[in-house]
Amino acid sequence: MSTSTTDALMGYDEVIERFDPVMGLEVHVELGTATKMFCGCATTFGAEPNTQVCPVCLGLPGALPVVNAVGVESAIRIGLALNCQIAEWCRFARKNYFYPDMPKNFQTSQYDEPIAFNGFLDVELSDGSTYRVEIERAHMEEDTGKSLHVGGATGRIHGATHSLVDYNRAGIPLIEIVTKPMVGAGERAPEIARAYVATLRDLLKGLGVSDVKMEQGSMRCDVNLSLMAKGAEAFGTRSETKNVNSLRSVERAVRYEMCRHGALLAAGEKVVQETRHWHEDTGMTTAGREKSDAEDYRYFPEPDLVPVAPSREWVEELRAALPEPPAQRRKRLQTAYGFSDLEMRDVLNAGLLDLIEETVAAGGSPAAARKWWSGEIARRASAQGQDVPTYAAGLGLSPAAVVELEGMVTSGRLNDAMARQAWEGVLDGEGTPTQVADARGLQLNQDTGALEAAVDEVIAANPDVADKIRDGKVQAVGALIGQVMKAMKGQGDAAAARALILERLGQPS
Repeated sequence: MSTSTTDALMGYDEVIERFDPVMGLEVHVELGTATKMFCGCATTFGAEPNTQVCPVCLGLPGALPVVNAVGVESAIRIGLALNCQIAEWCRFARKNYFYPDMPKNFQTSQYDEPIAFNGFLDVELSDGSTYRVEIERAHMEEDTGKSLHVGGATGRIHGATHSLVDYNRAGIPLIEIVTKPMVGAGERAPEIARAYVATLRDLLKGLGVSDVKMEQGSMRCDVNLSLMAKGAEAFGTRSETKNVNSLRSVERAVRYEMCRHGALLAAGEKVVQETRHWHEDTGMTTAGREKSDAEDYRYFPEPDLVPVAPSREWVEELRAALPEPPAQRRKRLQTAYGFSDLEMRDVLNAGLLDLIEETVAAGGSPAAARKWWSGEIARRASAQGQDVPTYAAGLGLSPAAVVELEGMVTSGRLNDAMARQAWEGVLDGEGTPTQVADARGLQLNQDTGALEAAVDEVIAANPDVADKIRDGKVQAVGALIGQVMKAMKGQGDAAAARALILERLGQPS
């Protein structure tokens, strides 16, 4: 096993010129069930260590497991969403190996009889093209506990003085989704890997089966990668980079391993079939342990659990109840809202689509919903290191507030500048938009006589600008509008002022 921490790397362009990458991704998803897969223990994230355990998930003698029905249902729904076949009969197996965070010394999983198999997921890439990822299987299993290595500088076992184990996570339901080998990706392999995991995350979130929080480990990706020389038919020796927990890191891990494998093969060295640790801070992988093959785990059928045999009627009921696929939903909403590709991209990157949809459903316009959810509140959320939905939820802010604010603008009570002031007050906790506007005395001056007087006074004071507008340089009107608004102490109607100025100066509005 390699022990070096700095690997020789081949340039990416040379890798692509000399080799074809072969990639396989294994994504582990923690299901959002209330209890564990084979016992009644809670699954709350962040609970005090070893407070959510029982004889079953601790593997104590005589304790018998019982399958979580919601976990099975979630597995079937995931399989259907991935266009998989659903097994008419399948069973659990024991995957035997020793590790401190495995209290039973085996993991209850599925081996040769997964609940879902032979599917696919179409992934849209940055240029609009589509890559079909073939799905080998999606099977049920349980998560392990969590080891904490103490006393070292890196948080890993090397250099630590002792280790602590929290078994709260042991037994939490997992679905492992395994792709078939991806061949032909070429230079786009890193991009395809990231896009696949992102698409899968959106799909699972839309199904409501998991919170898919990669930063908390409820969704993690193992990257299997090998290279084969151009024109070769046999796959090369693969490495498996474990537990990569961000989209960016999935892309970086694929790229790094391609460059590492390329350097080894070019030097006449062999790639070791091993697990690798991903280091977010350095963007590198380091050797873990030599990878075991299936026979090393001594799989055998789990004797304490009955087989799972979902009826075809139940499977079809679940299929009929599947939500709209995320990609299809995005295209439908973009068309309905009239967003440009750039606007839609910004909305998706900011995680605003659900809030905008809820705001429109509450009576708001798509344009106003996008404007208010992506403005000042987005800036404040970013400053707090949060996304807008999380930040808004913390403020107790609902789409109804945006609808109320929009209504105050369309009714003529507030102009845009006033609305921004009212919104800032809402974000500062001063109340609803109406309450803030009342408290701050925000009210558009509807006195047409006062507006006309201000317009006439500004035109008279700026003859040069007025002449430009008379000559057809309508863009100069902005300077006069600003002075009108100043004269009316910000309480004038800018649109009405513009129309009146143009009328006075003989230009169509």
